[in-house]
Amino acid sequence: MLKVLTHSWPLLLGVMLLMVGNGIQGTLLGIRGNLEGFTTYQLSYVMAAYFAGFLFGSWAAPKLIRQVGHVRVFAALGSLISAILVIYPVYPDWLAWTLLRVLAGFCFSGIYITAESWLNNTASNETRGQALSAYMIVQMLGIIASQVLLNLPDPTGFALFIVPSVLVSLAFMPILLAATPAPAFDTTRRLPFRELFQISPLGCVGMLLTGGVFSAMFGMAAVWGAQEGLSLREISIFVGALYVGGLVLQYPIGWASDRMDRRMLIMGLSAVAAVVMLVAGLVPLPFPALILVALLLGGITNPVYALLIAYTNDFLGRDQMAAASAGLIFLNGFGAIFGPTATGWMMETVGPRGFFLFIGILYVALTGYALYRMSRRAAPQVTGAFRTVTPTASPLAVGAVLDEAAKD
Repeated sequence: MLKVLTHSWPLLLGVMLLMVGNGIQGTLLGIRGNLEGFTTYQLSYVMAAYFAGFLFGSWAAPKLIRQVGHVRVFAALGSLISAILVIYPVYPDWLAWTLLRVLAGFCFSGIYITAESWLNNTASNETRGQALSAYMIVQMLGIIASQVLLNLPDPTGFALFIVPSVLVSLAFMPILLAATPAPAFDTTRRLPFRELFQISPLGCVGMLLTGGVFSAMFGMAAVWGAQEGLSLREISIFVGALYVGGLVLQYPIGWASDRMDRRMLIMGLSAVAAVVMLVAGLVPLPFPALILVALLLGGITNPVYALLIAYTNDFLGRDQMAAASAGLIFLNGFGAIFGPTATGWMMETVGPRGFFLFIGILYVALTGYALYRMSRRAAPQVTGAFRTVTPTASPLAVGAVLDEAAKD
């Protein structure tokens, strides 16, 4: 790991600063939008727009990189993000914010793909798995740190929009000034969806559902907090707890998944999440209990995402893993587009508790489908290819991490 950090620290530092900037943006817009008088449904479109742009960026960014190279893509998309972040408070209109969020999602998607392909190509065969795992941990740490910064200035002013803009600009300094040359870009092919569904119906359906869960969690958590009357400090703690839970529980759940039927673990975790969400949606809870809810929700959702990818890979050869991961990540991104809008509709219909109820419904569906699939065929032989992966990681990074895991 020391060797990995020595060679990759500029890229990892830059990614951490990017995630701090992106993490502030996601929570801040939910809070500021509520202060500007946007309706819940309007804010749900604003939040969903990011995931639409992110999905489009995952398709377009590889073409840009092949045409103009890593450095120019970094510089162009980074400049656009910095501009977008300071435009938000200048035009406090939900339609303008929706368009800006599409652009932001596109840019961040392109930046992640560029960074991950760069890291994947510059690492050696011996360090690639560790480098990409460190990259994903750094992403989580950056978002957790971003919630602390939310407590500094007043959300009604400009400062909280300027801070992430500056951080995003600074993020490119260690990357672009590093002596490491930019590599050639390798694309990742995708399995046809029909073939992917035949290989793993649970993997495909599960990724669609978890896409909705992720986007609802991270897109609408701040909107829910503002409607509940939580303070800025309480909202930042709640959102930070979602990521802390995911970071802490990844390893123990991954350890268990390599020693039992992954479907049983997916079903059990989904059932626990469903119960927790339904309780939170139906019973008024004090703030300390809400923090526990956030820790459990994040601690379950992040590993379940990785479990679904690892379970699908149990049916594949190493040469198929990257292509299968690309298809699964696309399904997850497609499901993410509809998470915030569906959550917004629920919150408009039943009030703030609709935030928890919608996530609970998705987990009930995943629990039931996992149970159904367990009755249809025997469990595959576990490959041991579970690794920490995040929804922001590109198919290239996820495929490389799991390929390295399969060698162990």
